[in-house]
Amino acid sequence: MSAEAGPATAGAPDGAIRRVRLPADRRTPAAARAVVRSVLTESHLDELANEALLLTTELTTNAVEHARTELDIEVVADAIGLTVTVSDFAPGSGDELTVGARNDSTEIDQVSERGRGLLLVDHFASRWGTTYLPTGKGVWFRLDRPGADPPAEGTDGGDPQVSTDRSAPSASAMSELMQTAPDLYADDPLPDFATSLLSRVAEMVGAAGGTIRLDRGDGQGRQVLARFGRPPRPDSDLLRVPLTVHRPYGGELELDAAPSAYARPLAVLTAERLSLHLENDRLRRADVRRQVWLTFLAEASELLAQSLDVDLTMALVPQLVVPRLGQWCAVHTADEWGRLRLAAASHADESMLPQLHKVLAETGQDSIQARLREASRSAAQIPLGGPMEGFAVPLIARGERLGTLAVGRHQRHRHDPDEVAVLEDVARRAALAIENARIHAERRRVAQTLQQSLLPPVLPLVDGIGFAAEYVPTGDDAEVGGDFYDVVPLPDGRWLVVIGDVSGKGVQAAAVTGLVRDVIRVLVGDGKPLPEVLARLNETLVERGGGRYCTLALAAVGPGPGDELDVSLHLAGHDQPVLLAGAGGAGFVGTGGTALGLLDTITSPTAKIALSPGDSLIFYTDGVTERRRGRELFGTDRLRDAAAPLAGYSADVVAARLRSAAINFSVEPPRDDIAILVLRNDAI
Repeated sequence: MSAEAGPATAGAPDGAIRRVRLPADRRTPAAARAVVRSVLTESHLDELANEALLLTTELTTNAVEHARTELDIEVVADAIGLTVTVSDFAPGSGDELTVGARNDSTEIDQVSERGRGLLLVDHFASRWGTTYLPTGKGVWFRLDRPGADPPAEGTDGGDPQVSTDRSAPSASAMSELMQTAPDLYADDPLPDFATSLLSRVAEMVGAAGGTIRLDRGDGQGRQVLARFGRPPRPDSDLLRVPLTVHRPYGGELELDAAPSAYARPLAVLTAERLSLHLENDRLRRADVRRQVWLTFLAEASELLAQSLDVDLTMALVPQLVVPRLGQWCAVHTADEWGRLRLAAASHADESMLPQLHKVLAETGQDSIQARLREASRSAAQIPLGGPMEGFAVPLIARGERLGTLAVGRHQRHRHDPDEVAVLEDVARRAALAIENARIHAERRRVAQTLQQSLLPPVLPLVDGIGFAAEYVPTGDDAEVGGDFYDVVPLPDGRWLVVIGDVSGKGVQAAAVTGLVRDVIRVLVGDGKPLPEVLARLNETLVERGGGRYCTLALAAVGPGPGDELDVSLHLAGHDQPVLLAGAGGAGFVGTGGTALGLLDTITSPTAKIALSPGDSLIFYTDGVTERRRGRELFGTDRLRDAAAPLAGYSADVVAARLRSAAINFSVEPPRDDIAILVLRNDAI
């Protein structure tokens, strides 16, 4: 068979000619086949239908795919055969548009990527050729009836001698090979699809056996995807065709076949068909893998964000990385001088942890420690050499270098680009989580220091008077509360018990709390009476402004007649304290007054209370009574009822028991500070 200069149409009856122009879209091959089928039926050339329709499909599909212009289809039938010409209007040279294999008179020894169409034309057509016109290019083929004498030389511009190969595959076999497709509903259709392709091409070329091997780049090397017939003989000269797939995929097709004009082209054609579906498989797996990585990163971010403890955050990072992204992982933190300290490490094999720690601790020019310091200084990824091969990624958050994340390679293969990108993303998220935990730890330290400065370090020890206090900060330990208490000596020998609550939380509330505490200490130290102390303090808060107000309970305690204690109680918007009698029974005492910082003038009536031996006066803030369980509050009545059974106990026990009762009322952390101060007559 040979490629000719042009088709012959002379002498054809008018009724056996069809010429149509079709658009360049996916429906064109079907429309062209319909035209050819009608001419075949009209000319009684049905025995040429399989070959004619197959070649028409190939030429029109090829032209639509590459020329992307309208197509002219001309079908001419005569007594002995059929000629079909497909012409396009694409500009350019013939080399740019030719998609067939380079053909010589002996053998087609290679097939280009776009050469399947003309390979089939060369195989099945009696003659074929290409016509170049100013407006474009046409490809034609001629099919003759079996046994028919070809036209005389010169009538069709071709060689009258048509070579035949009795071993050539049939049109139906070629059609089955081209139409073989994987099962769309199978979990893994590639093995069955590859086996089907291999068996068909092996039967077409008479191969004794064949194998398709595939390497997916997962560290397992080349695996047998499909096998046909007997294993190849050691001394056999196998026909090997590489699979045209992108990295990390790779593989080849092997056939134990005798050399022929069609063995290699058909093997190449089969390999290309399989490669197309392997590429789809690679892209599908890559997409699934990326979705898995996105889910992993989202879960890692959520897990890291939940921890505000620095040590716990750094311990979580290796647990996230191993074994999904490496055999081992180590997190080093850098101090202000750039020195690295191992914070956390993990290994897929726990028995290797001592060796890992030993290698990470080694120093020297070529040690892993040196490479980690280089990664931290350069803020770039640094490969790690043996014996713990891997790479180091710097931990950087908000422009600050926090240390390094070192990861060891997988047991079976090196990290691929996707894994490296995921690890770098993990490093960024880990660094941000560590920095956030550090910031929170600093805030917590500052809040605790500030909170402690607003409370007395210890309560005074006084003969005959027992003092005890319990304080529980809000659930957010990085926030400063506005509750406070104090016990201050008075110039006249008495003691002043103070408990208060400044509205709001945070630094501003703490500032007002410190102001209230200091003003009280200064005024009572000057001997001012309690009503004047409250009035001056109210003036100070009103002048200061800012919308902050304060509730206070002040009680001046001193010796009374006999063993009693005299208490002068002033309430400035604060809840009434509970009087717990030593003989049993509990009730509220005191008269309510005006909160400080809201009005220019206030009222604060004085309540006189006598505490007999064993009696206790219990002060508290609204963090106790407003402790919430769903919609239910702990409340003042529940506080009184919880205090009643504690008659006769020491001040320490009463305060501790009431604290437990309030905390255990709900499983939620406190939403407000809880402060309890107990004053007891300890006279015997």
